[in-house]
Amino acid sequence: MTLRDCYDVVILGVGPAGLQAAVHAARRKASVLLLGSARKSSLFTAHIENYFSLFNISGEEMLKRGMAQARQFGADMLEESVLSIAPEENIYTVNTENGRAVAAKSIIFATGSKRNTLGVKGEKDLLGRGVSYCVDCDGHFFRGQEVCVVGNESAAADGALTLTKIAGAVHLVCEELAAAENLREEVYASGAVIHEGVRVAAIQGEEAVEGVSLSDGRHIVVQGVFIELGAKGVLQLALTLGVALDDTMKYIQTNKQQETNVTGIFAAGDICGMPWQLAKAVGEGCIAGMGAAAYAKKLKGRCRTAAGE
Repeated sequence: MTLRDCYDVVILGVGPAGLQAAVHAARRKASVLLLGSARKSSLFTAHIENYFSLFNISGEEMLKRGMAQARQFGADMLEESVLSIAPEENIYTVNTENGRAVAAKSIIFATGSKRNTLGVKGEKDLLGRGVSYCVDCDGHFFRGQEVCVVGNESAAADGALTLTKIAGAVHLVCEELAAAENLREEVYASGAVIHEGVRVAAIQGEEAVEGVSLSDGRHIVVQGVFIELGAKGVLQLALTLGVALDDTMKYIQTNKQQETNVTGIFAAGDICGMPWQLAKAVGEGCIAGMGAAAYAKKLKGRCRTAAGE
């Protein structure tokens, strides 16, 4: 597969909402790129019994068919995580964990709503008092302080790199750093203290975070703990673009056309709130795909590439 420099529609998420959006956008002759892994969709391990006309089918099989369908209509797919999205005029540059930069006329957030948590003592009680799930949102509050990033993949690696420019000292706790090779090399050379082969067993503190205990019995004194499990969180990416959330601050707010408050950015599926149902995700993906394609087609001029051509 040869990737384009610029796409009409870039979709984050290879679940039912993202795949349906890809099908409808591609059928409208928009160039489409899907980013993410179907295996990370909550549908992958599900068994479907309540979706119109389909009975007794696995989620894995549905995703397999959906990917084939999207490809048939011309959508490209790339199994990479997104690290950042940068706006410039009417174009967005999407940067992936492997150092790839792709320009997009429109973006659809369709990554689901699951927040990965550690499930350890102190995590819930100290949320907002030193515990955070968003380096880009909260990192500046810890300028000059000692912090800990927890996670094994691209989000943790990128978060640690960001914090080396802000915090006084950065610890990265991971069982195995499985980020892209270029990210791993940057982290190892960044000055961050890497604790590999261990887990966070507990987060300590009364009124605020005071430290973390590791699974090997060691204790690290820190004032902040950033939990960055898996790929970059969709809300983290959305907030940096100014996308509005709902009153619960858990879901992206959209209108009936699946448009966010930011021009050219759409959202569909579980990330837009309950009910978390396949039928809702597919319906919203359909609307978002058609809307994003129509928006992209209205933009005048050739789409510049991520390199600025």
